[in-house]
Amino acid sequence: MKIVLITPEGPTSRTGNRVAATRWARILRHLGHRVRVTSDYVEGPADAMVAVHAWRSAAPIERFKAKFPERPVILQLSGTDIYQFIDTDPVPTLRSMELADRLVALNDLAWRAVPKRLRARLTVIHQSAAPLAHPRRPSRDAVVVSVIGHLRDVKDPLRAAEAARLLPAESRVRIEQVGRAYTPEWANRARAEMAANPRYRWRDDVPAAAVRRLLARSHAMVISSLSEGGANVVSEAAVAGVPVLASRMDGNVGLLGADYPGYFPVGDTKALARLLQRLEREPRFPARLGNALAGRAVLFRPAREIASWRRLLTDLNRGVVHGKV
Repeated sequence: MKIVLITPEGPTSRTGNRVAATRWARILRHLGHRVRVTSDYVEGPADAMVAVHAWRSAAPIERFKAKFPERPVILQLSGTDIYQFIDTDPVPTLRSMELADRLVALNDLAWRAVPKRLRARLTVIHQSAAPLAHPRRPSRDAVVVSVIGHLRDVKDPLRAAEAARLLPAESRVRIEQVGRAYTPEWANRARAEMAANPRYRWRDDVPAAAVRRLLARSHAMVISSLSEGGANVVSEAAVAGVPVLASRMDGNVGLLGADYPGYFPVGDTKALARLLQRLEREPRFPARLGNALAGRAVLFRPAREIASWRRLLTDLNRGVVHGKV
């Protein structure tokens, strides 16, 4: 098939949407399809559309369906779609979901945010991650805790830095953060935190290879988001065997499982500080986190993601043939 893949433009090529779209384009080409990646759709032949983000891709979806009403649209629901825009700006978000023939979510609990009438269209495809190129070697100089993600409100990005301030004076925990600041305010806040907090370092946006090197020397990773659709960095940490300390909300629980032992309440600095202290002082705790992650890592294998896309497209084609889309 000729597939047009719509992904919103972002401030960097390493936004979650763009990274996911690039990986999916590679998967779809591997499956034998011709894929054109663009931020909009105006005209041009295509047998199907894969669109990232219901709210941001509303206009391209509308135009494609107006031109080709019988041709399928697969819509990936972002975290901001199902945990923000579906409430704050529901008309374009729900319109995109109604027009889509299939919905793709990235975590196992996303169905709870999808209207009941549309849940039959929903498929969960976990984002995959490749193993680290070299064996993981946590730093010996400090207890390195990584925070990987762009600095913006929904990520609650300085929560780990603030928690590190609460640790005892003798603590060896150091927070290393990578990711682009979405606004000058966030950049200023990160710089001010570095100036005031000797346990915190922000390295700004870095290449993917540098992110993986940071993971390789991390004792743990913190994901403190207020909401997530299903962060690929969780997949990367799980596959790398890096313990994750995660805010307890659906996007994380839908990846790590309800019984994962490394959660803290959203926005709870003291609870995160207690987990950091356990990470440093209790050898059994990171081992327990690692064992729990090992049981989830199978979900994030590249072969599994490829198979999920193959199955989705096969089922979709059967639906087209039998007039069931």
